[in-house]
Amino acid sequence: MIQKLQKTFALTQRGARDLVKATLWSALANLSLMFPVGLLILVLEQLTKALETGGGFTRGIWLYTGLALALVALIFVIHFIQYKSLYIATYIESANRRIGLAEKLRRLPLSFFGRRDLSDLTATLMSDCSALEQVFSHQVPQLFGSCISTAIIGIGLLAMDWRLGIAALWVLPAALLMTLGSRKLQDKMGTVSLEARRAATDGLQECLETIKDIKSCNQKERYLEGLREKIAGVERAAIRSELTTGVLITSAQGVLRLGIPTVVLTGALLFAGGQVDFITYLVFLLAVTRLYDPLSIVLTQIAALFNAGIKIRRMQAIENEQVQRGSEDYAPDNYDIVFDRVKFAYQENEGVLEDVSFTARQGEVTALVGPSGGGKSTAAKLAARFWDVNGGRITLGGRDVSSVEPETLLKSFAIVFQDVVLFHDTILENIRLGRRTATDEEVLAAAQAAQCDEFVRQLPEGYQTVIGENGSTLSGGERQRISIARAILKDAPVILLDEATASLDVENESKVQRALSGLIRNKTVLIIAHRMRTVAGADRVVVLEGGRVAQQGTPRQLLAEDGLYRRMVQLQNESLNWSLKGD
Repeated sequence: MIQKLQKTFALTQRGARDLVKATLWSALANLSLMFPVGLLILVLEQLTKALETGGGFTRGIWLYTGLALALVALIFVIHFIQYKSLYIATYIESANRRIGLAEKLRRLPLSFFGRRDLSDLTATLMSDCSALEQVFSHQVPQLFGSCISTAIIGIGLLAMDWRLGIAALWVLPAALLMTLGSRKLQDKMGTVSLEARRAATDGLQECLETIKDIKSCNQKERYLEGLREKIAGVERAAIRSELTTGVLITSAQGVLRLGIPTVVLTGALLFAGGQVDFITYLVFLLAVTRLYDPLSIVLTQIAALFNAGIKIRRMQAIENEQVQRGSEDYAPDNYDIVFDRVKFAYQENEGVLEDVSFTARQGEVTALVGPSGGGKSTAAKLAARFWDVNGGRITLGGRDVSSVEPETLLKSFAIVFQDVVLFHDTILENIRLGRRTATDEEVLAAAQAAQCDEFVRQLPEGYQTVIGENGSTLSGGERQRISIARAILKDAPVILLDEATASLDVENESKVQRALSGLIRNKTVLIIAHRMRTVAGADRVVVLEGGRVAQQGTPRQLLAEDGLYRRMVQLQNESLNWSLKGD
């Protein structure tokens, strides 16, 4: 049962066990509210006997008063334990759920993030987890607990008098069928509402990220009109979803309340015919006043559980993704990178690399060049196992990279991406990301080697300056130099440079290239560049075109051939003579 609950509700083993405990205590809490009814019936029976026999009831008053106080204390204890089993356990499970999802995402290949919308993933980690926290603290245990307590009370009522029992309980299957029968409609409306919210979230995020472009193109009114329509769509979808659920659940609750007049009429007829006594009739009247309250809540909770099912399935989709695995025991003799007939596609039937073979040797600089979309960046990231190849293999030091645990493998790589990512932290800590154990002196030395010192010294707080989200207070070239400083600090045996100096001016490009010259000595260097002068000093050039190796060799050899490399060099040389001319 524990495993079934884990699978159904995306729970940890501890969470499933806590759910069982919370359900049992919720059922006991519901049953405890029937204790006063039983005590009242007992008092009435004793009072009736006393009146019939002419005896006194004074001594019984103190006994029943004591029982009443004991019942109040018992109900308090039961509800207190229920509270702890519900809320505290739920919050612990919610924390574990978030940590578990984050840990799962950490181990997934980057291909997963390429397929998924990032704002949607954020919504799953934040809003979906918060919604499920509400569901599992206020609804699911109470739902199951109410079902258990209602079943126990129903059996007791049927045992006392089956006719009145049927009169009290016939509405339950009718109301449940109405609610369960509407599940597909509620799921559909809930999904539409969720998609509308996601579209609005995407629109807001896009607006914040591209506000400069929107304003510069005079498209503010047009874009905001579309954004307003998306937000209005959220409101319309939410109203339709809530209205559909409200109408269906209220109707089911209305059917449920028909049990009260049914019991009144049936009991009156049976009592008038002498088929039941007054006490039995009174027991049923009192019972139905308590019986339908938890059942009404159950119907509402079932609707909430339907909506929660959508969020649970989103989490399960993440948990069912295949993680990258491998050995943590990795100590290669060298760091040669070998591509052996590699094939790769982000999506089926959309090949990016096809039969790619080349070797990047340790102690040499291997440059990947070619037209945009040729697969250069993809090839470099495959070497670091950001994705797994679809065919062929890539080895590092003779070891297939797919057999090495990704985080273990990445310890051998220092990477400078074309799109730099910085954190809302100080410059010092952003550079220290390259090696968390580095001293301040080592971080400063790396920063100076990457030519960061000049602009950092001009900032109000120097290296302790907080640079904003993704380095929003810095220029593109400054952000790029911080990224290069990270790579210098990490000092890994394999260097991947993806347009590492593209955002730098000529003066700083020359300075950084000199710094990189010291960094890459005796290491395996794979560099991606569009500027032919950047790769002119490379030991080997691999030209990729259309996902295939068009040429490879030294720059001198390729210039001597009548191929793509020479045409690219010629075109860039011609572009140097281009200028803006007025009429």
